[in-house]
Amino acid sequence: MNNDMVGWLKIEGTKLNYPVLQTPDEPNYYLYRDFEGKDSKGGAIYAREECDINKPSDNITLYGHNMANGSMFAALNNYTSKEYWEKNKMIFFDTLYEYHTYKIFAVFKTSANLGEGFSYHQFVDAANEKEFNDFVSKCKELAFYDTGITPVYGDKLICLSTCEYTMDNGRLVVCARRVF
Repeated sequence: MNNDMVGWLKIEGTKLNYPVLQTPDEPNYYLYRDFEGKDSKGGAIYAREECDINKPSDNITLYGHNMANGSMFAALNNYTSKEYWEKNKMIFFDTLYEYHTYKIFAVFKTSANLGEGFSYHQFVDAANEKEFNDFVSKCKELAFYDTGITPVYGDKLICLSTCEYTMDNGRLVVCARRVF
């Protein structure tokens, strides 16, 4: 139905159950377009253009709107609470070729203003172990709470990114480590 589809994202117990799209040659194409490419305020869930879904990259960043009606990535707001995380730790992200389960290790907010905040979305593939560990450390340092989970070099990560409204141009990020 859509050649841009690269996978499916689901978090049980939430409305988050959507196809994931990617357009490497057109960043943010699905920011305000739905699965069919039609204009849509809610857009679609899509992967950062540099990420390789099938290899996969060390970190895959997925974007989605924080919709007031509870759709798209609105459910991520619940993860600011450790109690919610304790009951909903898993993210399911299936590619066209494989099924994967991820366990959330950090939830944080940051600014997306140029020169401010943490540029989590720019981390795609670690050049070395130090770069990977630095990324994980920064995610955990900014986290709302300690999950007791620390990814190690060689793990595959996913970051779900949505708008966060307590700061100017804020982002709420849910980071998870692939466990299967």
